[in-house]
Order: sequence, then C-alpha cells, then structure tokens
Amino acid sequence: MSASAPARVLPNSVHEPVEAVVPQEKKELSSNASIATDSVDRAFHAALARFTGGLSPAAIALAFADWQLHLLGSPGKRAALAGQAIQNALGFANALVPKHARFEPWSVIKPPATDRRFAGRDWELPPFNLLAQAFLLAEDWWHSTTTDIHGLAHSNAAIADFVLRQSLDTVAPTNFVFSNPKVLRKIMETGGGNFVYGLHNWIEDWLMLLRSGGPGNDQRFVVGKDVAVTPGNVVYQNELIELIRYTPTTPSVRPEPVLIVPAWIMKYYILDLSSHNSLVRFLVQNGFTVFMISWKNPTSEDRNLSLEDYRERGVDAAVAAINEMMPERAIHAAGYCLGGTLLSIAAARLERDRPDCLRSVTLLAAQTDFTEAGELTLFVNESQVAFLEDMMSQRGVLGPLQMAGAFQMLRSNDLIWSRMVHDYLIGERAPPSDLMSWNADATRMPYQMHSDYLRHLFLDNDLAEGRYKVDGRAIALSDIRKPMFVVGTLRDHVAPWKSVHKIHFLVDADVTFVLANGGHNAGIVAAPDEAEHSYQVLTKKSGDPYVGPEEWAKLAPSHEGSWWEEWVRFLAARSGPPVAPPSLDRSSPEAPGSYVLQH
Repeated sequence: MSASAPARVLPNSVHEPVEAVVPQEKKELSSNASIATDSVDRAFHAALARFTGGLSPAAIALAFADWQLHLLGSPGKRAALAGQAIQNALGFANALVPKHARFEPWSVIKPPATDRRFAGRDWELPPFNLLAQAFLLAEDWWHSTTTDIHGLAHSNAAIADFVLRQSLDTVAPTNFVFSNPKVLRKIMETGGGNFVYGLHNWIEDWLMLLRSGGPGNDQRFVVGKDVAVTPGNVVYQNELIELIRYTPTTPSVRPEPVLIVPAWIMKYYILDLSSHNSLVRFLVQNGFTVFMISWKNPTSEDRNLSLEDYRERGVDAAVAAINEMMPERAIHAAGYCLGGTLLSIAAARLERDRPDCLRSVTLLAAQTDFTEAGELTLFVNESQVAFLEDMMSQRGVLGPLQMAGAFQMLRSNDLIWSRMVHDYLIGERAPPSDLMSWNADATRMPYQMHSDYLRHLFLDNDLAEGRYKVDGRAIALSDIRKPMFVVGTLRDHVAPWKSVHKIHFLVDADVTFVLANGGHNAGIVAAPDEAEHSYQVLTKKSGDPYVGPEEWAKLAPSHEGSWWEEWVRFLAARSGPPVAPPSLDRSSPEAPGSYVLQH
C-alpha cells in the first residue's frame, strides 16, 4: 500500500467503536450542558419572582412594547388623545371657576358606580372634589390610550391597561393624609389618635405575616368551634382528601346523596360557615344526605401531584367511597369554582364509563371554557406560565401570598388601598366576619397540578375544545347528559358569569342557569334569611336553541331571595321519595376532620 493511499477501516475493527462512541459522548455533554443552563435560568427566574410578586417582566415588557409601537404608528389616535386632553382641561378649568359662584360637585366627571373610594359628603367639598375629578379625568384619559388602537392585540392592550390602572391607583388622592377628607376628619375627632391605632394595626399585621408566612385568619372564628360546625364524621381518608358525611337532622332523607367538591385553592368550609349561612346545614335541614370533600393543604413534598391525581384521588375516590357506603344510589354532584371545573372533567368521564353513577351535576361559579375568563387571563400567557413554573419548581408549591396577591390586584381599590387607608390611616378595623376569616385561611397549590391547570385549561383551553385526556383518552363535555344546575354571579371577577354561561353550548343536557347577585364568594354564600339576595333563573332543554348571555339576561325572570331554595327544588324534583336516613358509623373522626386544620 502506497503512502498516499487512504487507510481503510475493516468492518468490526477496533476503530469502529471509537467512531461510534465519540458522537454519543458529545450528545451527553451537550445534554448535560443544556440541563445546567436550564437550571441556571430557572433559578434566576425564581429569584426574580421574589421581587415581582410572581409576574413575568418579559410578559409585561412585550405588552407595553406592542402598545407603544402601535400607538406610535397611529397619528389619528394620538390626535384624538390630544383633543381629549384639551377638552378635559377646559372642563376642569370651568369647574375651577363655576358659574354664578356656586360650586357643583362632579360637574366634569363622576366616579363609576363600582368605585366607592369617593363616596360620602366630605368628597363633595370643593378642594377634595376637584382633586378627585382631576384624578378620575387622568385615569379615564390613560384608559383611552390603550383602547381602540388598530392592530393592537387585545391581550396586550388589557395588560397595559391593567398595569396603568394599578400604577394610578397607588397615587389616588384617597391614599394620602392631606388629600383624603375622611382621614382629616378622623384626625380632628381623635386628636391624631387614629395614627396610633393605625400603627398598632400595622404592627399586628406584620407580626402575623412573619409568624405564618401568609395572611393570618381571624382567631375569633375558630374552625370546628365557630365555623365548620355542622355535625358529621370523616368516613374516608386518603393522602389527598378527607370525605365528610354530615349527620341527618330530619326523620327521612332523599335516597340520592349530595357530593360537594370545593376548590382546593380554598378551605371547604366557605360552604359551611356559621350556622346561619351554612349551605351544608341548609341542605341537611331540607332532607339531603350531604358529603363534602376536604382537601389536604399540600407542602413541597407534594410538588408532583398532578391535576389527574386530584381527579383520581379526589372526585373519583369520593364517588367510589359513597358508592360503597350507599350502593345503587345515584349521586347529585356539585362543584364550586375550580372544584366545579374538576367535577365537569370527572362527570364527562363517568358519563362515558359509568352512565348511571350521577343523577345531576351542579356547577357553582365554575368555568369550563377559559377563552373569556376575565382579568385572571392577564396572568396567563406562555411567558407568564413559564415564569410561574420556574418559581414553583424551586419551592414545590405556589404559596398563599402569590395567590392572594393575584386576586387582590383584580380588586385593588377594595382589597388593597381602601383597606390600608381604613386600617392604617383612619385606624379602624373592618368588623370581623366569618367570610373574611375564611378568606385569610389560605392554602397552597402543588407545582405540577397548578402547571397542568394553567396550561391545559387556561392557556390551551383543552377541556372546552375536546383535547383534555383522562386515562389516555380525550373526553368531551358534550358527553354530559345529566340535568345540570349552573350558578354564575353578577360581579364575579374570578369566574365572570358570561364565561360560566358558555356551559350551554358545551354540554348535551338540560341546563338550569342561575345568575345571582353578589360576587364570587358572597354571591354563593347566600343564606335565605339575608334580605339582600336576588337571582334570575331560566332552564334550557337539551334540544332548545342556544340563547346568548345578553339575550338570556333579558328573558330570565327575576326573583327576590336566595338561589339556595331554587337549588333544593331542583334536587328534590330529580330525587326519589324520602327514605329512612342511612346508618352512621360513630367511631370515625368527627367533622371537620384534620386536613382543614393544616396550615
């Protein structure tokens, strides 16, 4: 062989493995480098989240860039904004120099009916009223800068408007001592003692925050003593739920039990508050056997619990336990908020595999289509979800502070700034209530479950579009054919009623839809003894034409009172004749159980 001839490698020679191994080593090194890079990025995002409250700076920056670029490229819109600013300035100047030397409050702009910051006669005094009108004009003008811009993505416009509104809320005249007449009046009444009381309240809140790592609940409402007091027993327990069966109080009961699935973002006892406003007690008094799921408050060790785990070990496990205790009894299943969404998934699977298991399905302020899920969707895009996942991957859970912060920002006027002014500047606490105490008794969310929820339901809308899989098979809400009772609430910021109303075109069932006054919590906790409640109700048969939400609101008759009574009539009409109450095992632990006491 000549020196210039190329060397030949024979098959199965010693050179062949060397040539095969080198690329494999490169792949392993590349994979390890990618994992290390990803870990660094996740750690950085988790650290950054501590300063942003879990909000993705990239998501906000992209929204603002889109808004600014489209506004820059819209000379007509900019001219309209300039004209609006001049018109506002002229109107305000006229208010400064009123005709006939008589000042007319709110002559230029009035606060919206939902804005209670400027309520009261003190805000009609000239200097304070002018400050309030100037602020409202500025707020209205900045809102106009994010609306009606051709080409601007609706989601980015909503994010920009939300951030601008939050920023303006921080400098509202209500938030400062010398521009808030209510604070000044309190100073005169107490000789400045309100600041002493306010400082005491502030120190008390900070000590509570440092002790518990989250907003503490009011110790005047103790679980098992003052709230969650309806008698019952824990009849089943696994690593995720305790199942409570409540003690019958009537000589006979309906044969079909009622299973309630609350959201795990909250403690179950919002539906069993004090004796006068407990939905559980109301059902028991009306002759129903009631079961309630009480969720475990997860820790970082539960980070890998998935949404499917919550279905299997939660709803499905509870149904199986009830079937064992009360065989051949179809169940009236009800779900509240996120628990209702999970119930709809479980119900679609049960209708497919065990069609005789359920008698009816009730959803309380629960969404099944997330395309118009209100302002919560501002926190759900690819950038934001990835940022939250990185934050949760470090901690294993989404903590109560992050969840509480997100909900408070949706109503920052009522839940943040007004409360701070009242507690710290005026120096008074709001009267204690069982609902507010429950609201402060916060829970955590496991990393994997919350990621599944945000991606599959909010981001991709898999449930409404037939892509959500249970046991490896896609389910469809149209498989639900049992009668449904669905409740939306008029002022719901978490599950807007028009979004809840979409259940009408997702299921092939008779739907009795109720629109109750109130919000996400107060609209559901609507005891019949309380006079302020009202609702509309209308039933759509499975074969009837679809009626949109606006038309529905015009057609549905209004009723004074609580929707609870409407629900009892719905359940009774779909239940068998009363029978003797089932026997109880008194040896099992008493309600409320142990999981609800976890912090």
